[in-house]
Amino acid sequence: MRYAGILRRSAALLAVLLAVSAAPARAEEQVTVGTVGQASANMWPALIANAKGFYAAEGLKVDIDYVQSSAALVQQVTAGSLGICLSTGLADPLRAVGMGAPISIVRIEVQAPPYDLVAKPTIKSMKELKGKVISLGGPKDITRIYVERMLAPNGVKPGEFDMVFAGATAARASALLAGAVDAAILLPAFNFQAEAKGFNSLGLTVDYVKDLPFSGTAVNNAWASAHKATLEKLLRAQTRGIAWFEDEKNRAEAVQILQSASGLTQQDVEKSYDFFRNGHFFEPTGKVSRSKLESLAKAMESLGDLPGALNVDKVILPGVTQMTD
Repeated sequence: MRYAGILRRSAALLAVLLAVSAAPARAEEQVTVGTVGQASANMWPALIANAKGFYAAEGLKVDIDYVQSSAALVQQVTAGSLGICLSTGLADPLRAVGMGAPISIVRIEVQAPPYDLVAKPTIKSMKELKGKVISLGGPKDITRIYVERMLAPNGVKPGEFDMVFAGATAARASALLAGAVDAAILLPAFNFQAEAKGFNSLGLTVDYVKDLPFSGTAVNNAWASAHKATLEKLLRAQTRGIAWFEDEKNRAEAVQILQSASGLTQQDVEKSYDFFRNGHFFEPTGKVSRSKLESLAKAMESLGDLPGALNVDKVILPGVTQMTD
């Protein structure tokens, strides 16, 4: 009898185990996030979160939709065709909110502009750019502020150089390499590619511009209201991705992740890793600096890129955006 009882309990346990194993796994929530251009160093934390399973650990399956420009990306978020975008230039959400768009900034990702001003091999210093042609993002693009702040201490005032415009860093790099312009403001790894071909780095934007945050995460307000738990999961995974990136023992794997996603050479990606990590460009806490947003808004106002003073409280999402100073 005792043996029969053991058999019955064993059979019952086996039935439970079979039922559990036969139960369908909980489906991951599918989320599409937008970003600009193509896989790049700016997107490193998100690419890491995908590759290392940080999104999956939150029950998410994240697809990345690449959009041609930051302005077009923010237009899609404003219209609601995308609920969330990552690594968008922060000037575009600010501009959109100033025009009444129902979107918000929920975190700063890259906390300082990671640009490099690169020039033809014959140009060795910024002061030599007087009277030369420089490729920028646009007449009211924040890259204009960057370049003017870099050139002024080197004796080149606004109006003393000519500008041509290309919204994407890839297009600016192509113009420089083709000899169509004398200098261009470039993001990694395009700057390293140009420098490997004999072009000269004249200076880094971060050495001249420390108060203007570069990129961040923006959301459609209606989408965020309906998907608050999803948004919080995405932000947690982003934070994990940044922390993992900052751990130098992960350097080789981080390089492999971006190289696989972007098609860039290992050498260019290694240089990009060192550039971003040594400069601590990624904001690690997930918090948004009020003073830096205000500085960015004032810089845009100086370009005539905002209709007037912008209250940054209108740019953030209460209950989600974590503010500091």
